[in-house]
Amino acid sequence: MSGLPAHLRDAAWLVNGPVAQILDLLDRDGEEARVVGGAVRNALIGQPVHEIDIATTAQPDEVLRRAQNAGLRAVPTGIDHGTITLLSGDTPFEVTTLREDVETYGRKAKVAFGRDWRRDAERRDFTMNALSVSRDGVVHDYVGGLADLDARHVRFIGDATQRIAEDYLRILRFFRFHAAYGEGEPDPAALHACIAGREGLGALSRERVRTELMKLLVARGAAAAIQAMAESGLLVTILGGVPYLASFTRMIAIEAAAGAAPDAVRRLGALAVFVGEDADRLFERLRLSNAEFDRLRSMADGWRRVSAGLSAPDARALLYRLGPTAFSDRLLLAWSRSQDAADDSRWRTFLELPARWQVPSCPIGAADLMERGIPKGPALGAALREAEAAWIAADFPSDAAVIAAIADRATANRTS
Repeated sequence: MSGLPAHLRDAAWLVNGPVAQILDLLDRDGEEARVVGGAVRNALIGQPVHEIDIATTAQPDEVLRRAQNAGLRAVPTGIDHGTITLLSGDTPFEVTTLREDVETYGRKAKVAFGRDWRRDAERRDFTMNALSVSRDGVVHDYVGGLADLDARHVRFIGDATQRIAEDYLRILRFFRFHAAYGEGEPDPAALHACIAGREGLGALSRERVRTELMKLLVARGAAAAIQAMAESGLLVTILGGVPYLASFTRMIAIEAAAGAAPDAVRRLGALAVFVGEDADRLFERLRLSNAEFDRLRSMADGWRRVSAGLSAPDARALLYRLGPTAFSDRLLLAWSRSQDAADDSRWRTFLELPARWQVPSCPIGAADLMERGIPKGPALGAALREAEAAWIAADFPSDAAVIAAIADRATANRTS
C-alpha cells in the first residue's frame, strides 16, 4: 500500500478559483471531469503545481458549448484528439475528452473518444502520470501510480516496449522523470526497453529532443540519470559526440556549493562542449536557439584560459568584455574541468565579481578623439580600440587626468 494520501481535499486550487470553476462547468449534467496527470502527481508529493490539465467524459463539441455559455474563451488547440484549451483570464487549461488509442504510429495516433477512466489512464506513459482527482479531492488510481510515486519508482504502464514504440521520445522522458521523481536504480524493464528502442530516437524532431534534454539536465537527479544514459549507450546517440561526465557531475556540485541556480545551457556545455566544433554540432543536432549557441560557443572559445590563478584585474577585464552571463559560464566551465574543490574560495571570489563590481562604460568616445584632431574614418576606429584597450589594461581608471593621458597617447599614435 502507498503511504501517500488517496485524497487532495486540502488543495486550494482544486476547490477555489478557475480550476474549480471549470470542474463545476464540466462535472455535472451527466458528464464527469477530473484533474489529471502532473498536477495530481506534484500535489501529492508536495511539489509546486504549475500546468493543470483536465479530462472529461464530455465530447469536444459539448465542452465548447458549455464554455461559450459560461463566457469562457475556448480554443480548439487539438480538437481532432479531443483537446480544447479554456482560458480563465490569462490562464490556459487544457481540457481533453477521455480517449483510447485505436492505432498508433510514432507520435501520431488514431483515437476514439470514450467514457472509461481506466482505459484513458492505461494509454498514458508512466504510472505516476496516470493519476486523476475528482473535485471532491478523491484520487483515482487504476495502474498502481500511488504506490510507484510513494516509492519514487518511475515505471511504464503495461509493456514498456510498446509504450516506447508509440512515441520514442518516451525514452528521454523516462530518464527525465527518473531524474526528477525517481530514487535508486532505474526500472530494469524500462531501461531494457529504452536501450532496445534507441534507434527510434533518430526519427524524432530535433526540437522535441532538445526540450526533453534541457529539462533533464536541470532535474534534481540529473547526474545519475545522465550516467545511466551514458552506460546504456544512449547519450552518444543523442549528443553525437563523447560526453564529459566528470565535468558535468562537477558542474552540478559547484553550482550547489556556490549557490548558483541550475542552468541547462551551462550544464550542456559541461557535458558536451570541449571545442568550438562541439557547439556547432549541438546547434544543428538539437536545433538550439541562437542565444544558446552563442553561450556554448563562448564557453568553448575561452574556458582553457581561465584558472583560479587569474589576477583580479584580468578577471575584471574578462567580465567587462563578456558580460555577466558569459563570464559566469566560462568561469564555471573552467572550474568544473580543474582539479580544484567545489568550494574553492578563489573561484568563489571570481564568481561573485558581477555582484560586487559594477562594470563601467568606457569614458573615451569618438568625440574625445576627434577634438584631439583625428578625423572620422578608419583611423578614428583604430584609435578608439587602442584607447579602450589601454583603459582596460590600466584597470579601468576613473581619474580624469589618467583618462585624458590615455586619449592623448591614442591620438598621438594616429597623428604622428
